[in-house]
Amino acid sequence: MRKWSIKLAGIINLLTAFIHLIGGEWTLVDPLMNSSLTAQQQAEWIGAWHIVTIILFYSSYLILTVGFSEVERSRLQALRPLAILYILMGIPFVISSIYFSVFAPQWILLQPIGVLYLIGLRKFG
Repeated sequence: MRKWSIKLAGIINLLTAFIHLIGGEWTLVDPLMNSSLTAQQQAEWIGAWHIVTIILFYSSYLILTVGFSEVERSRLQALRPLAILYILMGIPFVISSIYFSVFAPQWILLQPIGVLYLIGLRKFG
């Protein structure tokens, strides 16, 4: 199967987007919105949260488009920074897990997306 790693990266990315949207809303957003944060802090928190939601869904679209269609090599390689960004975005969760002695599992989803996408780019780029 051609581009299996890119397709898998896109599917994991889309699942991550839904987990973020639904699961994160229940476990993180709702409790923080009901906490003692000021209105300013709540507005900025919810804005930042939904920026991540938009990034996750739009990047899913980009990766799945590349995975399931024939695209030019230049377009394929133009999305290489996205793969690197996903790998880098997982690092703060690894560090914060160690620092706070808790398990922040977001890196388990983010970093494999980047790695799978880079594998696909190496094969077809």
